[in-house]
Amino acid sequence: MNPFYLIPLGLVTIGAGLLLAAALMIFRISRDVPDELLKRWAIMTWFVFFFLGGYLFYFVLLALRVPFPAALVTGVILFAGAVFVFLVIQLSRYTIGKTRESEQRLVDANQGLALKNRELEEEVTARTKAEEQARLRLQHLTTLHAIDLMITSNLDIQITMKLFLEQVMPQLGMDAGVVLLMNPHTQTLEFGAGAGFRAAGIEDSLERLGDGSAGSAARDRRIVVLPDLFNCEQFKRCRLVMEEHFRAYCAVPLVSQGQVKGVLELFRRSPFAPDREWREYLEALGVQAAIAIDNATMFKKLQDSNAELILAYDLTIEGWAKALELRDEETEGHTRRVTEMTLKVARKLGLKEEELVHVRRGALLHDIGKMAVPDTILLKDGPLTDQEREMMQRHPQHAFEMLSPIAYLRPALDIPYGHHEWWDGSGYPRKLKGEQIPLAARIFALADTWDALVSERRYHPAWPAEKTAAHLRSLSGKQFDPALVEIFLQNMGQP
Repeated sequence: MNPFYLIPLGLVTIGAGLLLAAALMIFRISRDVPDELLKRWAIMTWFVFFFLGGYLFYFVLLALRVPFPAALVTGVILFAGAVFVFLVIQLSRYTIGKTRESEQRLVDANQGLALKNRELEEEVTARTKAEEQARLRLQHLTTLHAIDLMITSNLDIQITMKLFLEQVMPQLGMDAGVVLLMNPHTQTLEFGAGAGFRAAGIEDSLERLGDGSAGSAARDRRIVVLPDLFNCEQFKRCRLVMEEHFRAYCAVPLVSQGQVKGVLELFRRSPFAPDREWREYLEALGVQAAIAIDNATMFKKLQDSNAELILAYDLTIEGWAKALELRDEETEGHTRRVTEMTLKVARKLGLKEEELVHVRRGALLHDIGKMAVPDTILLKDGPLTDQEREMMQRHPQHAFEMLSPIAYLRPALDIPYGHHEWWDGSGYPRKLKGEQIPLAARIFALADTWDALVSERRYHPAWPAEKTAAHLRSLSGKQFDPALVEIFLQNMGQP
């Protein structure tokens, strides 16, 4: 075969193969073509088959060497190729447009997502801030509640203020704090309690009302904030600033019931710019601190008044006892001695201090009922008649009738009412027996008898201690509690 025919034949064969592959791809792609492109896609498909048919026709002509006008074939193929290229460009333009539209929609969607993301971020930030504020306010409420409990459970002003400072400083973000208490007599603010200081210089703080930062806060009853202590002349304790390296300061007056109780001073070693909510919380804490100081002050005054009243009561009781002794000169010092002996044994037996107070008062008043006994009987030198003895034995009952209406002395009645009861039940006035007799009365009976026997009286000389001890032992189980006799005698130095 002429080589001139072999080259075109090879090219036609390759072209036909490519068109056949393109036809197969068209069939596969056609089901994914959008509806608006189906018409153009069909035309382009027919052109592919047209070209495939033209290639086959041209292949036959070459293979059979059939003469055919080359210009006609070339013209038809070029025209069809131009139309095909135009269709391809149209489809490409449409595809590019759709691609751009998709890209624009994607850009718009991304912008929308970015806007939504920003809105979500703002919402999350706002929610986080709200949660932080809620958490902070909850902490504030918890602190205020803790301070309320502290106020009601502890009425020592120094301890209360120390605990108060330890509670509030972390909440307020401060490094140190001090409570200056108002001295109403000198109109000065004096150190009450402090926390967070590195040295003890704060304890020397003393400012007059209206003088300095704390004095101004107390006088004007307003919060004083000094954000830069290095450039502030209002804060006059420069040495404190230099020693402690403080940068910022705040003072809040502590006002309760219209009266200034003191000033709360707070210090910080770094710059400080409080906001409105911080100030409001500080004012609330100032009110709580003022209430705590007021409560503690009133409680201390009440304690002092109560102590003075108790002292007055005790002095009155001692006066009564002294008056009874003056009535009978022979018993001078008897009441003091038997009271000391009774308390010594009672302590050894484990009575508590609050019980010993009533034991002491009862011992001092043990013969108060004798005020109702006539002097003719009380001071009689000779033996008493039966009638006189009966009148004398009524003095415990008189003591009960005199003291029982006084609520303060009612717990001290055991000794005045029961110290003449006997262990075997033969005593007076109630004929109590054994442990029916109050313990304090049983102890006192031993002390009263011991002192009466070892002391000189108008009706007998003083007995030696050994004879008195033997006498008490002889009455063990009859007049006296046998378990107490030996304990009492050991305390008297009698083996």
